Amino acid sequence: MHVLLFDDPAIRPQLLPFTFTRPVAALRCGILTLAEKWQRRLDAPQIGYLTESYLQAKFPAGDTQGPALVINGAVCPDELLVRQVRGLESGEALFDGELLVAAHLHDATQVAELIQEGFRTTRQVLEPVTVIGQLWHLFLRNGAEIRRDFDLLTAGRESAPVGDAHTIVYGAENIFIEPGVKIRAAILNAENGPIYLGKNSQVHEGAIISGPLALGEGSHINPGAKMRGDNTVGPFCKVGGEVGNSIIMGYSNKGHDGYLGNSIIGEWCNLGADTNTSNLKNNYAPVKIWSHAAGRFVSTGQTFCGLMMGDHSKCGINTMFNTGTVVGVGANIFGAGFPRTFIPSFAWGGPAGFETFRLPKAGEVAERVMARRQLAYDETEQYIMRHVYEATAKDRVWEKAV
Repeated sequence: MHVLLFDDPAIRPQLLPFTFTRPVAALRCGILTLAEKWQRRLDAPQIGYLTESYLQAKFPAGDTQGPALVINGAVCPDELLVRQVRGLESGEALFDGELLVAAHLHDATQVAELIQEGFRTTRQVLEPVTVIGQLWHLFLRNGAEIRRDFDLLTAGRESAPVGDAHTIVYGAENIFIEPGVKIRAAILNAENGPIYLGKNSQVHEGAIISGPLALGEGSHINPGAKMRGDNTVGPFCKVGGEVGNSIIMGYSNKGHDGYLGNSIIGEWCNLGADTNTSNLKNNYAPVKIWSHAAGRFVSTGQTFCGLMMGDHSKCGINTMFNTGTVVGVGANIFGAGFPRTFIPSFAWGGPAGFETFRLPKAGEVAERVMARRQLAYDETEQYIMRHVYEATAKDRVWEKAV
């Protein structure tokens, strides 16, 4: 049976700027993306995405003929929920209150009509589900999702040994090391949560790691880094300095000193040396951040909230981000002082003001950066970037003043 993960139209806009360049289910929370969680738990050979048309070439739906399980891409699965989804019969749907969680369709091509017109039979979940419905939910739920994914990925398997006499380990039973990992003179403390080190990753000299932590395939934790817990570093990243309760989705670098806290960094980003994020207001008031869906700043209700940076964005050395800053896709930030707390996609500048980072120039940078990882900035990637550039023109208010 096909497994299709759909973008809930009420949720996807809340997760911009990250969903400008990926479906909701392709977001990473814990060790795995939401799609990878479902694929593993359902033992599905492949999954498809029902997402925006401009993303479909990169994230295909696959074969939609015949019966399918159609699942809300914003929902994080657990064992109980997966049993309920597996137990759905043809024509039945599973809800959490008014939220559609999953449905078993006889004909997946009719998904749009069924969602609009209703299902033959509906059930309610046995327990409330975990939904990534707002940007800050990603870091708030990251520690719990690392624990879930750790149990899923390591069940019945044996970890590779630490293999370094100069590395200090606490809570060794909560550490799992995939093949090819290299560790040198580090401190691994998994007493408060698991530590997962992905295939061919490296932990360099003097790094201090507190769990929960997930380190993706081929990624590096640089010498002297301080990883303070509830952190995810996706595949092929380099991370240094001090990091707490943050997610770096993949192919991004924060290679140097500086603090990153309660933050989400997309793919193909780079934070210059000594970049720092504020994650707490001086008056301890709840943090407000820019909502692309509402077109205004909204309260997160959280005391701690740092930086949300979309794919392909960069910042120069010594950049200072104020509490609750949102940066769009393809932005380039530099200069002394604090930039504004909403930096639109394809902005070029900083505290002194912004101009537009024109798409051809932004594309040149993306092509160079992706080539460093032996990946192509191909027509599919270019089409997505062009769509985001055009869709976000209204946010670049300085263009209207010219």
